[in-house]
Amino acid sequence: MAASNHRDEQRIEIIARGVLIGPRGVLLCRPSSGGYCYLPGGHIEFGETAHTALEREIMEELGMKAKADRFLGAIECAFSQRHGSGERRHHEINLVYALSSSLITRRANLTSAEPDIEFFWHSAHALAEVNLLPRQLRLLVPRWSIGKVEPWASEFPTAK
Repeated sequence: MAASNHRDEQRIEIIARGVLIGPRGVLLCRPSSGGYCYLPGGHIEFGETAHTALEREIMEELGMKAKADRFLGAIECAFSQRHGSGERRHHEINLVYALSSSLITRRANLTSAEPDIEFFWHSAHALAEVNLLPRQLRLLVPRWSIGKVEPWASEFPTAK
């Protein structure tokens, strides 16, 4: 049983995330405890497409429909996060899509359907000040917002 738990801790998480730009900036999500923020979205379930996962997650978290549009890029990252009395290592591949929803962009204040997260709008050109993670998104989101294409970023050193 211990080997199974160890294996579970070492899996790579595949996550669909969305960049939704509205008149108030880019839509971001953060834990209610604060400290950092991230793009809305969530884990892709077995047998589910990334598009479908992103649209499902937005519906679950905001109770509103959104459409996953074009693929913007992928971000690979690894980090440690407090889990109980210890820390848990994460290794993620984030598949990032342009996201559209006129219903969401019309609202200044958005209420999360999940009690442990909050949604807010922030300038796409000042993402470091809200600690957007993964860090590469601080550069990529402003570039994507003006149509530049940079399909891959990683926190891992590049092999030569």
